[in-house]
Amino acid sequence: MPPRDCLARIDKWRWRIRQQGPMRTEGIIYAASRWIDNLGQDGSLTQVANVACLPGIVGPSMAMPDFHQGYGFPIGGVAAFDLDEGVVSPGGVGYDINCGVRLLNTKLQADDVKDRMPALIQAIFNSVPAGVGSSRKDLRLSDKEMDEVLRRGAGWAIEQGYGNPADSERIESAGCIAGANPKKVSQRAKTRGQTQLGTLGSGNHFIELGRVDKVFDPIRATRLGLKEGALTVMIHTGSRGLGHQVCDDALRQMLKASKKYGIDLPDRQLCCAPVQSPESQAYLSAMAAAANFAFANRQIITHHVRQSLAQVLEKPLEKLGMNLVYDVAHNMAKIENHIVDGKRRKLCVHRKGATRAFGPGHPDLPEGLRDLGQPVIIPGDMGRYSYLLSGAAKAMEETFGSACHGAGRLLSRHQAKKKARGRSIEKEMAALGVLVRGASRNTLAEEIPEAYKDVAEVVEVISGAGIATSVLRLKPMGVVKG
Repeated sequence: MPPRDCLARIDKWRWRIRQQGPMRTEGIIYAASRWIDNLGQDGSLTQVANVACLPGIVGPSMAMPDFHQGYGFPIGGVAAFDLDEGVVSPGGVGYDINCGVRLLNTKLQADDVKDRMPALIQAIFNSVPAGVGSSRKDLRLSDKEMDEVLRRGAGWAIEQGYGNPADSERIESAGCIAGANPKKVSQRAKTRGQTQLGTLGSGNHFIELGRVDKVFDPIRATRLGLKEGALTVMIHTGSRGLGHQVCDDALRQMLKASKKYGIDLPDRQLCCAPVQSPESQAYLSAMAAAANFAFANRQIITHHVRQSLAQVLEKPLEKLGMNLVYDVAHNMAKIENHIVDGKRRKLCVHRKGATRAFGPGHPDLPEGLRDLGQPVIIPGDMGRYSYLLSGAAKAMEETFGSACHGAGRLLSRHQAKKKARGRSIEKEMAALGVLVRGASRNTLAEEIPEAYKDVAEVVEVISGAGIATSVLRLKPMGVVKG
């Protein structure tokens, strides 16, 4: 029976796909009631059910409210696996390993720099290469440097002068995933990444200057250095060609491994291997290395954005502030401790287009943020708004400390480009008060606001379900798109 026909309402924010056939567990969907008529038409509900068929899954196969069809797992999918009986699936991480978002505060009022926005966006566009195949001419990694980046992540970039030590305190996992092994990353992947540190990928990746539009939790906002009317910076990008190649390499190996270990796959895109197998351990080491590359990438972009603002505004960095609020990772498989049925268990948690959202008091959070819960940055489309939330205790009980990562697409890239045909997206954005600079017209067409759900509705679901607490809303002023 199709998953859509087995969908039953649990409460206002949660829906269940009943366990059936080869499913080893149920599926849980976080969604608003008004979405249900159109839910899963892209095949994403089937993907949630397929993930529930994988060996060793612990708890339900979940979909966050921004979910839509992806490769193997739905984007917005979360699933945890036992380390002895479970599996690792590259499809549960995706091609853009550690695609993530970081938010910076400033000491500036957004209205005070509104007239300088064209110069600011142009300076950022000039200093951060963006788009398909973009690369830096001023930073080409040697083989030795590449291995150090893959091992050390943001720490390498900071040591090279791209930021300061305080930055690492506000990055998930301090900007370095343990267990990274450069030897498990192919030479092809390293070559693809050799000139891509400090560059913005294509698609939905962006650098955004915005303002704090509305504060919902003044105490948390103040603690994070944010207040209404302040200028902010958001950076969204990942591991570029290197991460894509790591995924590609792993999928070829995992297809063979699935047959080798006799794993019955409901979808070959869910190819996998036991967690403790050589294939999975090699992938996790390569994935960690790609994740560290992404952390370093966002760190170097941050440096160039800071320099751009200082140059245009003719102010020293200490006058601008520009401190890192937090950097959250998407698209990861991480070994974590969680309480399941009252017992502490070590699990491999796959988050595909989902972000970590640990609640208050979690020991993995930086000491200065531990009592607040992890900041959760949820960007919307370039014409509306984005949100900052804080992980809640219920996330630890229900979603393995996970939340949504964005608005979620409504239209495919092809559909969006078709809808944008003949329109001037730059002029439409300008009419909304948003200055947009894109690496190509195609990118802007793919990213039109109507291609995405209204992120306010996504946030309404995740906060209504008690997974995260709303802290504030951000409005875009100027955007650089890859």
